[in-house]
Amino acid sequence: MGNNAVTYEPDNSLKKGYASLIRDIVNEFIINRWLFWQLFKRDFLAVYKQSFIGVFWALIIPLISVGTFVLLNRSGIFVAGSINVPYPVYAVLGMAFWQLFSTGLLAGSNSLVKAGSMVVKINFSKKSLVLASSSQGIVSFAVQLLLGVILCFAYGIIPKWQILFVPFAILPLLLLTFGISLLLAVLNGVMRDVGNVITFLLTFLMFLTPVLYAAPESGFLAELMRLNPLSYLISAPRQLILYGTIYEWRGFMYSSLISVFVFIFCLLAFHLTETRVAERI
Repeated sequence: MGNNAVTYEPDNSLKKGYASLIRDIVNEFIINRWLFWQLFKRDFLAVYKQSFIGVFWALIIPLISVGTFVLLNRSGIFVAGSINVPYPVYAVLGMAFWQLFSTGLLAGSNSLVKAGSMVVKINFSKKSLVLASSSQGIVSFAVQLLLGVILCFAYGIIPKWQILFVPFAILPLLLLTFGISLLLAVLNGVMRDVGNVITFLLTFLMFLTPVLYAAPESGFLAELMRLNPLSYLISAPRQLILYGTIYEWRGFMYSSLISVFVFIFCLLAFHLTETRVAERI
């Protein structure tokens, strides 16, 4: 009899090549699009279930934050810098884009831990779970953006036709949010302290991003903001609404490329570790 020995080895997705790896991920998204939608609806209803004012909670917290800075600005304690538009409009729009990032990042990074029992017991696409949770920020963002546009008209600011490009301008911000969420979701499943650190870092990062004030022209803080991709990803769509143009095209393009790279890298890293996630949750 011949020696028909069979050698078994762990599945190594990298041996298929990156082209095959990306194709598998795309096919997975297509196959699991229904699952993604169901998980999105589940998370959305869970947030506003048994809530008296429902989705309007998305307005209350940002308005309180903006109102505080408006009072500080008018009292002279806080200086917003050179913005050339009414400060409430500038701040509300800035908070809308910031909340799109921060809310999505927090929800996505905690998604695997919160669904721990489901992750352990059921074999399903973990990417769909993370991305569905991270997409929760889109709903509150839409409400806050609508408020910002209404304030524009209330203060006599008529947005130009370039406002139509805002959905395209926020795509890099969404890619950055989804990418970092995938990475942090895995890290949070392994080290639960990550969830607490994220909340602290987001608060710190907001003050290094021109969300509620204009970026200074010089100094150490100005240099930090120039190195912060979020500075451009948040300023660009706001400038389209308020001024009809993007003043820092080069910074926005570089930041967009960084966002695409971060998303692809984190997506591939998550895909390669996805089968081992359940073991550590």
